[in-house]
Amino acid sequence: QVQLVESGGGLVQAGDSLKLSCAASGRTFNNYAMSWFRQAPGKEREFVAGISWTGGTAEYGDSVRGRVIISRDKIANMVILDMNSLKPEDTAVYYCAAASGPIQTLAYRYRFWGQGTRVTVSS
Repeated sequence: QVQLVESGGGLVQAGDSLKLSCAASGRTFNNYAMSWFRQAPGKEREFVAGISWTGGTAEYGDSVRGRVIISRDKIANMVILDMNSLKPEDTAVYYCAAASGPIQTLAYRYRFWGQGTRVTVSS
């Protein structure tokens, strides 16, 4: 059974930093890109960042570029999202997702999803 389990969310103040983790289990994610999406109340799911299987390529959403870094540990089967200079508009539930092949920015292309971890940024 494939599982993606996110952790690290919480309540922080604007300007703070936060690290989200995604632990993958249940299969080998060879040749799978791993990404983070987020969804705020009343809004569509938004691509935040993605990283290739090799870790050599990363992509970032426009709203977070320059403030977040995505990384992966293939041995531990984990994906990390380091977020800095957080803003109230970063408040959302953050989801980890896996897609076969290259990084995808569209949510429907992802086969596996975690349950999400909530991030709340107060002003």
